[in-house]
Amino acid sequence: MNITLDITKAKQFLADGAVEALEPQVKAAQQALEDGTCPGNDFLGWLHLPSSITPEFIKEIQDCANVLRENCEAIVVAGIGGSYLGAKAVIEALSNSFAWLVADKSNPTILFAGNNIGEDYLSELTDYLKDKKFGVINISKSGTTTETALTFRLLKKQCEDQRGKEEAKKVIVAVTDAVKGAARTCADKEGYKTFVIPDNVGGRFSVLTPVGLLPIACAGMDIAQLVAGAQDMEKACGKDVPYAENPAAQYAAVRNALYQSGKKIEIMVNYQPKLHFVSEWWKQLYGESEGKDHKGIFPASCDFTTDLHSMGQWIQDGERSIFETVISVEQPNKKLLFPADEENLDGLNFLAGKRVDEVNKMAELGTQLAHVDGGVPNIRLAMPVLNEYYIGQMIYFFEIACGISGNVLGVNPFNQPGVEAYKKNMFALLEKPGYEKETEEIKKRLG
Repeated sequence: MNITLDITKAKQFLADGAVEALEPQVKAAQQALEDGTCPGNDFLGWLHLPSSITPEFIKEIQDCANVLRENCEAIVVAGIGGSYLGAKAVIEALSNSFAWLVADKSNPTILFAGNNIGEDYLSELTDYLKDKKFGVINISKSGTTTETALTFRLLKKQCEDQRGKEEAKKVIVAVTDAVKGAARTCADKEGYKTFVIPDNVGGRFSVLTPVGLLPIACAGMDIAQLVAGAQDMEKACGKDVPYAENPAAQYAAVRNALYQSGKKIEIMVNYQPKLHFVSEWWKQLYGESEGKDHKGIFPASCDFTTDLHSMGQWIQDGERSIFETVISVEQPNKKLLFPADEENLDGLNFLAGKRVDEVNKMAELGTQLAHVDGGVPNIRLAMPVLNEYYIGQMIYFFEIACGISGNVLGVNPFNQPGVEAYKKNMFALLEKPGYEKETEEIKKRLG
């Protein structure tokens, strides 16, 4: 069984045959990925990555994860953007929602840093780690990304101070470039275990590389099942699968058709709090891939039913420039029945004996009906259960659909030129060596 896509409540907002009419463009876009003739074709290593992953490679990652798990109470993943969001999405989705509070001695605490420059955040992190046996996974191709490099310098020193330099070497792992960069040089000099970020895989497409697989394995998740799900979805979305049966092709087509009809904002919706960071990963994947040349759907997200009490008003009655993509988990992993109450002061005894998830599902269906009635196209992605296998399917589904969709849109889905603008200004303001001209110009601009 695979995750399934339902676009019927989105197609009803389009002219008859609009999705079908995009078949030549969508098929050409996918063929360009396969042939390597699309813009950004030097970053297509993710396309058949799942089917290239061997049991031996999975074992190497798992063996390294086991060393960290056996020697660490906490493991800090240092990375930003695609170097942490995919791993965090999977770990949050599959972990106990209250992992911080339960006494789970079977798994180390997985922490994420290097994704901001908040002094309070980093100070509080180093305070938390003062009495912990911790390790570090440093994820950076270059080793010079400001947020991650700054954090790793702090953590490396603290780990060495607390554990001694020799012991620290065993619990610091570098996921970096094969041959070049500051992180590679440091890892080789210190003797850290290393894994390679493939040159042809961009950060936001890297969750099925060691960038994501190692932290996920450290958290105790089954990475073999994650990869198996991605492998099966790779087959389900293959270029020879008929257009109407290819979920990635259909998703790419319907969202482009909606965009062409004036729907400029896509809201990723879930009814499971555990999926919050899946939406964060998805936002980076699509925002960084499609937001080019003054084009692209703006990716937003909401957690329902929570945000129905805040953003729900805007979605129901605001500007009709939006559509929703809902991730629905059909079967929860836990079972909790609603109790009866003799006084029934809240008037909810009519729910007594029902599963809490039944209430959630009726909220989902009721919201879909209301939003569609209110003029909001709805796409539904149904996942049978929340586990490694189906999350692996979902990851690859969104990746391949993103590549196709970006090509249909007419942009390079695999670069991110706009990300560099803030860095140039920041380095000039910090008077980084080599930026003297930029520093002088920005000082004049600021007066």
